[in-house]
Amino acid sequence: MAKPSGTRSVKVYLGMLFLLGIAPLLFQWTNQPFLLDLLSRGLIIGIAALSLNLILGYGGMISLGHVAYLGIGAYCVGIPAYYDIYDGWIHLSLAIFTCALFALITGAVSLRTKGVYFIMITMAFSQMIYFIFLSLEEYGADDGLVIYARSEFPIWMNMEGAVSLYYWIFGLLILTLFFIHRLVRSRFGRVIIGSKYNDLRMQSLGFNTYGYRLTCYVISAVICGLAGVLLGNFTSFISPEMMSWTRSGELIFMVIIGGAGSLFGPLFGALSFLFLEEALSLITIYWHLIFGGLLIALVLFGKGGIDAWLSKLDK
Repeated sequence: MAKPSGTRSVKVYLGMLFLLGIAPLLFQWTNQPFLLDLLSRGLIIGIAALSLNLILGYGGMISLGHVAYLGIGAYCVGIPAYYDIYDGWIHLSLAIFTCALFALITGAVSLRTKGVYFIMITMAFSQMIYFIFLSLEEYGADDGLVIYARSEFPIWMNMEGAVSLYYWIFGLLILTLFFIHRLVRSRFGRVIIGSKYNDLRMQSLGFNTYGYRLTCYVISAVICGLAGVLLGNFTSFISPEMMSWTRSGELIFMVIIGGAGSLFGPLFGALSFLFLEEALSLITIYWHLIFGGLLIALVLFGKGGIDAWLSKLDK
């Protein structure tokens, strides 16, 4: 059984978290608000990638509809805000409940299939949600919905201001990393990893792997939904486009190039993906061609992803 990675590169990981923690101060000092916005978005998408890695990297469940939970979380901010309900605790509670319920229902069906059938049915459920929101004229349909104010919390933990929101994002990132670290090393996590490699053997040992995998699927959806709450507050605008299945494909790419089944890999993948996309778009209008080629090269020749490369620094 493969060990969860993350034990060989502690210095690299701690150094990265330290830099992320002081990044807003550095960007303020150098007067670079754009970089702060780009990093904030990168960390939000990174949290979503971490949630996908929980089922894909550790559980072997390749979902092509995971981004639906990111959109659901964002709409759990946008729809209440449309009715002048800005209480942050309501937004968070609504996102957790809605994502958990939708994941429980769809996961109960999806996890009875395997392989390409699981991929297709998760994409189908995602597209179903996409078209539901696309048809809701009350909430902007394909024109989207503007959020005029961020979720409201007590003054000492408010989201007003780019720096305050960044530390909300950074805080959730730390909690997500810690939670996944503990989860995959627990008995629950061992069953999930074991079922990825030999589900029948785990069942023969007396484990109800279907129940374990469904629980893991729901947990992953809730984490992604919380990232969606942050995304809705960050962009102040939401639309069904953020739930397109192509966005799920991008999340899968982030997990793979960062290092599937590693703790920090998906975060590395998300940040690299977004910053590379931004850098190439400034160089040429044909950046998609270069970007696609680089992604293909990373997948073909970057065995273990970015996390595997960084882990060699401690050797």
